[in-house]
Amino acid sequence: MKLNSKHGSQRWVMALMGMMGVTIAYVMRACLSITLTQMVRPVVVVDGGERSVRHDYCPMPQSSSHGQPKSNRTEISEDEFKNRFDWDEKTQGEILSSFYYGYILTHLPGGILSQRFGGKHTMGLGILSTAVFTLMTPYVAYMGTRSLTVLRFLEGLGEGTMFPALCTLLAQWAPPEEKGKLSTLIFAGVQIGNIFSNFLSGLIIQYIPGGWPNVFYIFGIVSLIWFVLWCILVYDDPNSHPFISKAERDYLKESIGSLERQKDLPSTPWMSILTSWPVWALIIVEAGHDWGAYTIISDLPKYMSDVLHFSISENGLSSSFPYIAQWVTSILASILADWLISKRIMSVTSVRKSFSIIGNVGPGVGVMCASFVGCDKMVATLCFTLGMALMGFCYPSIRVNSLDLSPNYSPTIMALVNGIGCLSGMATPYIAGILTPNRTVLEWRLVFWIMMIVMTASSVVYQIFGSGELQSFDNSEQYYLKKNEKPMRELSMDETLSIVHSNSIDD
Repeated sequence: MKLNSKHGSQRWVMALMGMMGVTIAYVMRACLSITLTQMVRPVVVVDGGERSVRHDYCPMPQSSSHGQPKSNRTEISEDEFKNRFDWDEKTQGEILSSFYYGYILTHLPGGILSQRFGGKHTMGLGILSTAVFTLMTPYVAYMGTRSLTVLRFLEGLGEGTMFPALCTLLAQWAPPEEKGKLSTLIFAGVQIGNIFSNFLSGLIIQYIPGGWPNVFYIFGIVSLIWFVLWCILVYDDPNSHPFISKAERDYLKESIGSLERQKDLPSTPWMSILTSWPVWALIIVEAGHDWGAYTIISDLPKYMSDVLHFSISENGLSSSFPYIAQWVTSILASILADWLISKRIMSVTSVRKSFSIIGNVGPGVGVMCASFVGCDKMVATLCFTLGMALMGFCYPSIRVNSLDLSPNYSPTIMALVNGIGCLSGMATPYIAGILTPNRTVLEWRLVFWIMMIVMTASSVVYQIFGSGELQSFDNSEQYYLKKNEKPMRELSMDETLSIVHSNSIDD
């Protein structure tokens, strides 16, 4: 059945609103990274003496932010920075890490709630709570680092339900031949959020009176507006949607095989999931991917500011370039992945594995090249951009792999994958803070070496044990076996959905 384009709207409305939700979630998560560069006092670097013959410090700009010439000696006005916090690198790392301690805790509850009650309110309420805490950030920051750490932990609790909820919605709204495009549109919000958090934060701080607190006020208010629109426009499944056309509902029923969430699913097959090699391969490769992603999200603005000495507006712009490139690449890669699968040129498993290698190894090579070009701002930015562009290949591969393995239990699998992967988010800012006390190129090079090794090793594991096939513990295949009484074998997603649909017609 071919669907007229004029009717193909509500699933794309869901995807667009989901993308916007992911965008604002990542904006609220990541904006602290660049804002911290203006919240804390800078390190005073004095040129001359021993450091003048060392190459691990980049030279400070010869002009101040006000455009006045300066001597080789970097002089910091006490009045200019009297309202900034005196937080060292380790303290900043602890604050940035605290978000992920909360984030990891609500992944499994989020998956369970999404399976039982649907993804709409599970995601909506989580982002609503994050928006409220974001609005409170400036006030809490002046209360001290302990209070800010607790607040960021609470923000993480709210956002932890997001990806499991989105998996539930995709399972109900994404036809197999559009799964790559819809998923990539939604998850492109990750890159867009990082773009906005860096670029807009820099502009807000520099041009809006009031400075860095405005970043949190503006993003918090925008998130509240999104929540209202989400409640009005998005529904858990096509059957509950009051405005969907009959043509689109029938198309989704034919292509997906069911219009309603299976509320009568058997209890989650924890033992089967936890003993599945493809599931663990996905968990490991996601953890490696997240190690690199969170290193860049949390620390790229700090590297641009502390090592390369970009101004706040330059930092916001240059830190955005890698995510713009990643966004474009993710869209092109998703189109290519769907084409390769639909034309039977490559199997689902082959596409997922080959794209994951490009998306994980490429960024590691890019950041290593950036660290070896030293203080050349333009070339370093180009290396970061090219490396992160390749990370876009992860979106039509490991980001959608949980839907390949089990559509019915994809929220639970996504909760495990993303939750365990968030251990990287807890570790990377803290480790970077410990390894870069002097903020030198050589110290950061070690951080990037670790990132490349972790991402490459996790990709090797996925190449060996990963899969793009429907797993035996998914309820769809159990239904097929019960109806047809044939020996069990691994089926592709398209095969299983076709069989389930044909059986439903026979009934």
